[in-house]
Amino acid sequence: MDFSSATKQLKRKLGPQVVRTDGDSRRAASFDSSKIPFLPRAVVFPRGRPDIAAVLALANRHRVPVTVRGRGTSLTGSAAPARGGWVLDLHGWDRVRIDAQAGIAHVQAGATVERIQSAAEERGWFYPPDPASKKYCTIGGNIACNAGGMHGGKYGVTRDFVLALKGFLPTGEWVEWGTPTRKFSAGFNLRDLWIGSEGMLGVVTDAVLRLIPRPAARWTLLVSFRTEPDAFRAALALFALRVQPAICEFLDRYTVECAERATGRAVFRGQAGRPVVLLEVAGGAAEVREQKALLLRWARRHGLAHRAARNRREAAGLWEVRRKCSAAMFKLGDSKLNEDIVVPMRNYVRFARFLERLRKASRLPIPTFGHLGDGNLHVNIMYHGADPAECRAATRAVFQLMRMVVQLGGAISGEHGIGLAKTPFLRLQHPPAAIRAMKAVKRALDPRGILNPGKMFEVFRVWESGRLDVRLPWDHA
Repeated sequence: MDFSSATKQLKRKLGPQVVRTDGDSRRAASFDSSKIPFLPRAVVFPRGRPDIAAVLALANRHRVPVTVRGRGTSLTGSAAPARGGWVLDLHGWDRVRIDAQAGIAHVQAGATVERIQSAAEERGWFYPPDPASKKYCTIGGNIACNAGGMHGGKYGVTRDFVLALKGFLPTGEWVEWGTPTRKFSAGFNLRDLWIGSEGMLGVVTDAVLRLIPRPAARWTLLVSFRTEPDAFRAALALFALRVQPAICEFLDRYTVECAERATGRAVFRGQAGRPVVLLEVAGGAAEVREQKALLLRWARRHGLAHRAARNRREAAGLWEVRRKCSAAMFKLGDSKLNEDIVVPMRNYVRFARFLERLRKASRLPIPTFGHLGDGNLHVNIMYHGADPAECRAATRAVFQLMRMVVQLGGAISGEHGIGLAKTPFLRLQHPPAAIRAMKAVKRALDPRGILNPGKMFEVFRVWESGRLDVRLPWDHA
């Protein structure tokens, strides 16, 4: 049976409101935030578990590719249906229930991270992982890519907060990994195998998340530095004091210049275009007071200038520089290779010097910002898509970047995953034996290869693809 016949059979079984084959529905599901389109045969909006089971059973029988989708915020093409087939859209599966006594959240895959955080905070709890797109991105997508965010250095990433998962094997069989308890040791830990697998091993429909008490107090500080290596050295000095900020964000001078153009004002008067570190400490009132004193001494010793927030309104003003920087980078070029690499702390200064050499060699703007608490830096190689010379320079630059990251003992992705965009670099990160082991796991759980095929292991040159010229609601994040 071909895909067309299988789609007709699925539509007869579940109905046209569940299985949509009109052009608008298919086009809307054809791309994610990587903006590389692949038109699916149908988009399925399941009403309940029986619909998902039916989709997967039929797809497995006839080898129809199935790509699971939330809200499509993936930057690497993880949610793009690279082999066509069917898109299983779970964004409407968005129930959230907080167990305030146990400090856990029962959530469906389509719930946005912001909604989970808000529901937890209303009951005195806190869910720390916070990608920049948290207003839009779903917890299912966060689990698929093991997303992190600005709180990662102190609190950890998505994997550190998942207690249990529920969902389906590619055959359509229902499974549950883990339990809604703080401890679990009964059988293989397939829960963690699904986290970060980018929807290639199973379909997550529900999750149980661990929560922590909501911090009673917060305090925000912005510090400028003369150079990027100075900023990195200062961060290392801060960590040596055993201070672990809830947030420790680095913005190089090129990123700051973008934000200053976007906001129309200097971050520090008389110091236009200086790299900055933006910190927030959180915890009990006494703990925050103690860390505040340490941070102010640190800022006076290592920084060029500093500015502290006296209240939450002023803190929001300091955070504006971080919120505005990403979208403002498109003044430097209409195309971006957004790489979320990870560098070991011991090599921060060495990496900063490498980036300056890369800018000079490529003659491209490469603004960089990210999370110093866990070494996850966002390197943005900006270029003009219609300029062949700049396209070639960007291609060379991204390979040089990835080789250096691996050479420094780092990771080619900290939170975006591999998807399509990182496939050319997977073999820089992992030796052949490791990749063979990953493929063996894929074959064991998905022997007919229907879940999210074309990702991770097959090389896709994203910079040569025909990207859509569209702006998505979360592009500003």
